[in-house]
Amino acid sequence: MRIPGPEPRTDGGVGAVTEAGGLHHYQLRLHAEYGPVVRFQLPGAETAVSVADPVLLEATAHIDKRPERLFEFLAPLCEAGNLQVIGADEHTPWRRVLLSVLAGRPSHERHFGRFTELATALADDWAARADGEPVELQKDLTALTLRMISEYALGGDGDLADPDRVIAAFEEVLTEYLGRLYQVPVPGTQDERARRAEEALAFLRATVDRVVAAHRSGGRADKSDLIGALIEAGESPARIRDTVMVTMLAAHHTTGVAVSWTLHLLARHPDAATRVADELDRVLGERAAPEYADLRRLTYLEMALKESMRLYPPGPYGARETTEPLVLGDYEIPAGATIFYPFWAVHLNPAYWPEPEKFVPERFTPEETAKRPRLAYIPFGLGPRSCEGAALAMVEAELVLAVLLKRFRFRPAPGRETVTPIERFVLWAADDIRMLVSDRHSA
Repeated sequence: MRIPGPEPRTDGGVGAVTEAGGLHHYQLRLHAEYGPVVRFQLPGAETAVSVADPVLLEATAHIDKRPERLFEFLAPLCEAGNLQVIGADEHTPWRRVLLSVLAGRPSHERHFGRFTELATALADDWAARADGEPVELQKDLTALTLRMISEYALGGDGDLADPDRVIAAFEEVLTEYLGRLYQVPVPGTQDERARRAEEALAFLRATVDRVVAAHRSGGRADKSDLIGALIEAGESPARIRDTVMVTMLAAHHTTGVAVSWTLHLLARHPDAATRVADELDRVLGERAAPEYADLRRLTYLEMALKESMRLYPPGPYGARETTEPLVLGDYEIPAGATIFYPFWAVHLNPAYWPEPEKFVPERFTPEETAKRPRLAYIPFGLGPRSCEGAALAMVEAELVLAVLLKRFRFRPAPGRETVTPIERFVLWAADDIRMLVSDRHSA
């Protein structure tokens, strides 16, 4: 049976994606019109198929190949081959090392104190302008999570001698390469921007080299240390540099954006915000921040975060390339096809999420979760190329939310009640999310 979809266009599909406001908005529109499996045009993909049904997605979960052309924009960050598209023979052992660190409790606990200090410093800054100047959630929170992941990926414990310069350099690199991808206007001539980006990239790689050298001389390698684990696994210096760069890229925008959307939704739903605040008071008492062990007791906070990532998944889609023909329900997908995982469309599928656009944290009670297919909720992707840092991201996000919501109430700045999601590298908010913050405990 022929897969449904729009008629081909002479521009290869570029115009349709642009008119919709980006690929993830376009996928929402396609699935609303054509159903759970849609064929569409996309530059660089001869056959592109988007799948929004979690049961059908199970048949694709084993695929371990990404389409190279869609991830070309990340190639300049890597010296030893683009980590987003390396073959399974290299990817599998590399992923195993990352999961041994990023998904492990020793790693989370080692860095939890420093993460708490950074989150508290941001809260102190916001308190200084409480009930005054609005805060820009995405700007401030992505800066916070970039600082967190920079110290995490580069070892922490004093290894990062100049964190502000590292953050500025990484932002320089991101601004240039993401600006090329999304054709965002950037100050300066093309040559000037390219020179600044190259200088910043060289500085970042030199910084990683210094940290690696310190690890080698000190013999540091344990289950909480990313660079130490990569050294112990015998990875090359270039692959270690690439891993640090990609870890920083993947983690810094996504976690900050997830926290921003959660605060936005809680501000619009005061009953849910009250439940979160009451839970924090009950679990933490007079303490301003949780310990690591407290996170598992913050069950409603976690449900609110998960529901936020359902409505606004930070990474709005994933992609794989079939290496052999594949049957999805009534349709046969040829080898070499690009399969899209439209996280947003999956998360808004009304067959599995009644009234899907409503914010209902109770969807994530154990009882409700057990009623849904495994892949109805996939904010971190699925299969052998899913996000290695998912567990770390949840720890960071829950910690930051706990620190901020224990201390503040949030309400939209006047005239800024409506927020529009747009496509960048992540699901961003047009013109940020501006909030007024006030002390929860003041008269």
